[in-house]
Amino acid sequence: MSRTHVTCTINGDPAEFLCEGDQTLLDALRDVVGLMGVKEGCATGDCGACSVILDGRLTCSCLVFAPEAEAATIETVEGMAGPDGLHPLQDAFLEGAALQCGICTPGFLVAGKALLDRNPEPDEEEVRYAIAGNLCRCTGYDKIVRSILDAAAQMREAAPAS
Repeated sequence: MSRTHVTCTINGDPAEFLCEGDQTLLDALRDVVGLMGVKEGCATGDCGACSVILDGRLTCSCLVFAPEAEAATIETVEGMAGPDGLHPLQDAFLEGAALQCGICTPGFLVAGKALLDRNPEPDEEEVRYAIAGNLCRCTGYDKIVRSILDAAAQMREAAPAS
């Protein structure tokens, strides 16, 4: 099978990689690009552990073939922290004890970021809906929901007045 050359943007940086035509984006991100924050939980799109933001949409990377990422913009959990430190969601998860084993954490963080990117003032129902595609077997969901709501509030407070 011939390999496909993919040129895209990952976490704000230009990226290129070679992949097989039937390789998932999940496998390419982990095995070729080296982004280990993208986790494989189910490989069927049911758990959300492999969530990325692909061209602005929350996407299970296990359901996308890697060649489909040509010219795409991909955001992973590795791209959330900035030069000044952790993303407010990451801080809120730590402070709110919204993680335990860590398998689901990157997917929840990416799902939370996707929500806050489009809606900086979600209510609890909107948060629960936004993370409905992510499964956690350790924490329950209350601490995760509270942490996303806390991060939203912190981000609104830190935003410059318009």
